[in-house]
Amino acid sequence: MRVLLFEDERTTRLYPLTVGRPAMTIACGGYRLIDLIERLGVVRAAVRQYLRPVLSADWPDLVAPWPKKGGQPLLLVNARLVPGVGMIERLRTWAAAGRPGIVYRDNAVVAALFPPGTAPPDALSSTAVAEWLAAVDIPEAAELDPPLLDWPLLDWPHDVVRYHLDVISENLADRLERGAYREVADGVFAAEGVKLGQYCVSEADDGPILLDHDVRVGPFCYLSGPAYLGPRSRVLEHAAIKDGVCLGHTTKVGGEVEASVIEPLSNKQHHGFLGHSYLGSWVNLGAGTCNSDLKNTYGTVAMEYEGHKVGTGMQFIGCIIGDYAKTAINTSIFTGKTIGACSMVYGYVTTNVPSFVNYARQFGQVTEAPVEVMIATQSRMFRRRGVEQRPCDVELLQTMHDLTRHERQLANQPLAL
Repeated sequence: MRVLLFEDERTTRLYPLTVGRPAMTIACGGYRLIDLIERLGVVRAAVRQYLRPVLSADWPDLVAPWPKKGGQPLLLVNARLVPGVGMIERLRTWAAAGRPGIVYRDNAVVAALFPPGTAPPDALSSTAVAEWLAAVDIPEAAELDPPLLDWPLLDWPHDVVRYHLDVISENLADRLERGAYREVADGVFAAEGVKLGQYCVSEADDGPILLDHDVRVGPFCYLSGPAYLGPRSRVLEHAAIKDGVCLGHTTKVGGEVEASVIEPLSNKQHHGFLGHSYLGSWVNLGAGTCNSDLKNTYGTVAMEYEGHKVGTGMQFIGCIIGDYAKTAINTSIFTGKTIGACSMVYGYVTTNVPSFVNYARQFGQVTEAPVEVMIATQSRMFRRRGVEQRPCDVELLQTMHDLTRHERQLANQPLAL
């Protein structure tokens, strides 16, 4: 089967998550959508134009020409689909039934199945796919069981935390079935090269704890499932990892982390609490950084996006932090705040933080972070990890800076309720 992942116009509502990455590469529940969708066949991706150079460098197969041989169905899947194993199996079942159709949710295309021989869009861009879908004549899919209308999309940044907790159990069960793990304690499964320090305590009553290859866990740690520690991640001594944590590869984590997603190459290696939150890649939390994930009233949390309040319906939601963001020592982040990409924050974070700013509102200072500083910082960070800074990486930072200019302008305007 031919599968085309496509970003739609609502992908930008996921800022700061998606300002520097394609939507299908967001980790949720221990998987990215791209990890799962490749099980269905030959996959290509249509993303925003400025992301194509990095996508071409990191995922060349996703932008390669389609194979010339035909005779296979064409399945289009929204890149904002929540990456759950069950969702992928539903897509497989639908395609196997051979019932072409298109499915909408809140006027957004969730997925569309076309019969064999259908020519895909001429260009692999989100704009070209949108125009192609608007022009095709295909009926709305009906009588699907379970209905695709029930399939979740990531509509807002906080949805990553919401659905992360919904799908983590089935996703970890899938990882365990497919991976080469050995059970080293009750409910604790380790891949090759894992090292556990002395006096670690684990509880797997609510789900397994998976330690991928070359994970290091220091002494006197507490691990509570469900949890997934990605390849080469490090959990430092006296840390508590509990109740739905997924760590990307090459992360360093200390202190207390609960029900959170940390993308690859990020550090939270000192004491401090992180709960019900999402951290992008190359984030560094300074010593003593803590966030709140519960209102004092115990009510549901409303998030602020683009100057408007959006109800989450969630009682527990912490912070959403974009790629390359940094916090100073003893930073305190209030409930339900977003911190933009490439920003540096200090003191109390009582409002959303735009991308590319130095945020010290507690001290009366909020200034723009020059993109040149971020390019130099990225070069140093990459060099420390043995990663090459490529021209496409520099170009992406420059574009991210331009695309988030409106955030810095909006931050100076009153909140619209």
